[in-house]
Amino acid sequence: METKFGFTSLTISEFETWIKQQHVARTVLFIQQHHTFSPSYIHFKGDNHFRMQNGMKNHHVNNNGWSDIGQHFSIFPDGKIMTGRSLERSPACIFGNNSNAICIENIGYFDIGQDEMTSLQRDSIIRATAALCERFGIPVSTDRIVYHHWFDLSTGARTNGTGITKSCPGTNFFGGNTLATCEQHFLPLVAAAIGQPVTGTMPSSIKGYGSVTADVLNIRKGANSSFDRIGETTLGSVVRIYEEKNNWYRISKDNQEWVYSNYVKDVKRATVNADALNVRSGPSTRFHIVGAVMKNQEVFVYETAGNWSQISIDEQWVSSRFLDFPS
Repeated sequence: METKFGFTSLTISEFETWIKQQHVARTVLFIQQHHTFSPSYIHFKGDNHFRMQNGMKNHHVNNNGWSDIGQHFSIFPDGKIMTGRSLERSPACIFGNNSNAICIENIGYFDIGQDEMTSLQRDSIIRATAALCERFGIPVSTDRIVYHHWFDLSTGARTNGTGITKSCPGTNFFGGNTLATCEQHFLPLVAAAIGQPVTGTMPSSIKGYGSVTADVLNIRKGANSSFDRIGETTLGSVVRIYEEKNNWYRISKDNQEWVYSNYVKDVKRATVNADALNVRSGPSTRFHIVGAVMKNQEVFVYETAGNWSQISIDEQWVSSRFLDFPS
């Protein structure tokens, strides 16, 4: 394990241990798979991991105008994994679909006839995806493990590969970039790595979800302010609630990570059941349409007003009639 330019390089075995130890307050529901296209294999010299990662950050910040590198992780041809954007922040990777996601950029150009993925990179992609599914309770399915190719570049709508799309993560990524090839060639490998069925529901002991109402909320090692501060989360972040004790919430399944409940407001998780559901700037059809959410997309409801649900800390509302709430 080595750190440089603010990034840490890990082997896949180190990553599997490291990810279990990370304090992550943000709720993660999706894993995005991408290829970089450029840089590709021709740019990898075997020892320039940090230079390549820092180069991508510089491009994202100086050319794209983003605040940081877009992805959370980059996986290199030799199987090394490089950290990127903070896990507490949404990625900048799929327009309109970055909330509650982790982004993996796989170094290479994996369209047919281009880079031939190495066995080391292949193994790391499978195992890293499996480790993230296990860490965040993400089912192994095409609803949760997604390819950039499945989303329209202009609208962010999920089209499963039609319309204006990129080929990303490549037309030869584990046999292809379609839903069918993902289900046939990629997901079974991820599922086998953690002993879960494809499209299975990961076991979870989550009791609920909450939105942080403080600008900055400390995370502590126990249910009391006398315990050591081990991290922080910020306004609007959605946290998982596993246990309540003396006005404190435990927000990690496996670790002692606690926040003061007075600064956490309960929110409800819901799934969109319409093909495309308009998002409006207020709780009525009188308000302007400001976007859309697609079928099977998961959202969090912060407030309700009549038959309308607010799905963001800012003014974004949808009709509650097109939301399914788990029992």
